Amino acid sequence: MATPQSPTGDALAEHLSFSIPTNTEEAMAIFRWLVTHLAPIFLITSPVTSYADQILSINRNRSSAGFSLDIPLIMLVASILKIFFWLGDRFDTALLIQAAVMVVVQILLLHVALVNRPPFGAQHSLNKPFAGATGENYGTRPFNFWQWRHRRTYWEFLAYFTVVLAALQLFLGGNSGYVAIQGYVALSIEATLPIPQILENQRLRSCKGFRLSVLVNWLIGDSFKMTYFFLSDNNVPWAFKLCGLFQAACDCYLGVQYWMYGEGEGVLAGLEEKDTRLA
Repeated sequence: MATPQSPTGDALAEHLSFSIPTNTEEAMAIFRWLVTHLAPIFLITSPVTSYADQILSINRNRSSAGFSLDIPLIMLVASILKIFFWLGDRFDTALLIQAAVMVVVQILLLHVALVNRPPFGAQHSLNKPFAGATGENYGTRPFNFWQWRHRRTYWEFLAYFTVVLAALQLFLGGNSGYVAIQGYVALSIEATLPIPQILENQRLRSCKGFRLSVLVNWLIGDSFKMTYFFLSDNNVPWAFKLCGLFQAACDCYLGVQYWMYGEGEGVLAGLEEKDTRLA
């Protein structure tokens, strides 16, 4: 009986040259399937996982001192805009659900923060977007925007903002230029969230007050978003991709700042020493 012949070197090379790309394509297909079907779960639940601890902390301590109301402002405006953006450009449903969940979470966060807000003027900073940030306030805004004393004014602004967007959608919703601008404005606003913290860290030469857990959560979220935006088979407009890249770059620079400055006193040490000498 003849024994089977082992493949020659040329035959083996030819076999590998065809099998390796096939296996790679299969692996990429599986990876894309996982991204398409699992990443949306993370995106939809990310508003809850990102802000639930903040809501519970404020409610538990009965104080929102050090927490800036700018966070719900930025996220509510951006998320409401994204919902109207979807009416003109039917992007992936998971991103729409994420925006809707974000609105609910931020409304709850704003309510808890307003109910537990310290007396006006006693809050550490009304303008800074992160708890524990230190330094001088940025001053009052025109018409005291988003620094109002009465809780009702905040809800009235959000209601008027939504009504105006609904009216614009009714008259301009069929205009592709308006829809595109609406999407870029919404995502650009959301992408600016890390910028105040970057400027504050740069000014103080310190990341004191900026929690490492927040940075890690943001970087993980950026990884999921970028993978989903660019590798999923779903419809993701370029507005999401470009603004997502910008926000990811800002978050990465926050990581660089944390590595450079750490949680040291930075400029604050000199300021405290100066205050002591003047006392």
